[in-house]
Amino acid sequence: MSGWELIIEIASWVLILSGSFFAFVGALGVWRLPEFWSRLHGASVTDSAGMILLLAGMALQGGLTLVTVKIIIIGIFLFITGPTATHAVANAAFVTGLRPTEAPGLVSDADDPDTADAAGGTPAGQADRDGAET
Repeated sequence: MSGWELIIEIASWVLILSGSFFAFVGALGVWRLPEFWSRLHGASVTDSAGMILLLAGMALQGGLTLVTVKIIIIGIFLFITGPTATHAVANAAFVTGLRPTEAPGLVSDADDPDTADAAGGTPAGQADRDGAET
């Protein structure tokens, strides 16, 4: 085994093990975290970090073949659709009324007089329900 082959072999296994670690931690997060929003974060870690690293390691293992091209296409697809799907799920939950819980001592922006506009509406720079920015 030449020097370059050894470097590629080590790099691919580092990527595969890192991806496996992120997938395991994300699955553990979905299982152990207490609320929907935390679990959603765990699922997005698995999708974004875990699968992309696993696919990169498999692409290095495959060499310059058609299989590598297919793995890269799958990786691009996951890179685009994973965060988009997570955002869609979070937005749907938020619109239906599921709100994140606030930790003790935290104040929402609507209650903070420094960030709310003069009329007492939405915080400065954010859009209200009609889409008009204040």
